[in-house]
Amino acid sequence: MNWDQVEGKWKQMKGSVKQQWGKLTDDDLDIIAGKKDELVGKIQERYGISKEKAEQQLKDWVAVNPASEKADLGREKKAS
Repeated sequence: MNWDQVEGKWKQMKGSVKQQWGKLTDDDLDIIAGKKDELVGKIQERYGISKEKAEQQLKDWVAVNPASEKADLGREKKAS
């Protein structure tokens, strides 16, 4: 998965983001609205870590997150 996929499916991805970074609030997620730089900034702010560490956490999460595929499967079943 790449960031364009995350941004395009932000509403579906918010739950997974909240699971990974539980200190982010619903308001934070609404403000972030799929913008990568906003998410990195909020992770830095809430967890008190460097930009580099926040970017690495995000990169790792994007690389292994299967949630977008599940969202697609659910949508395909409904369309059938």
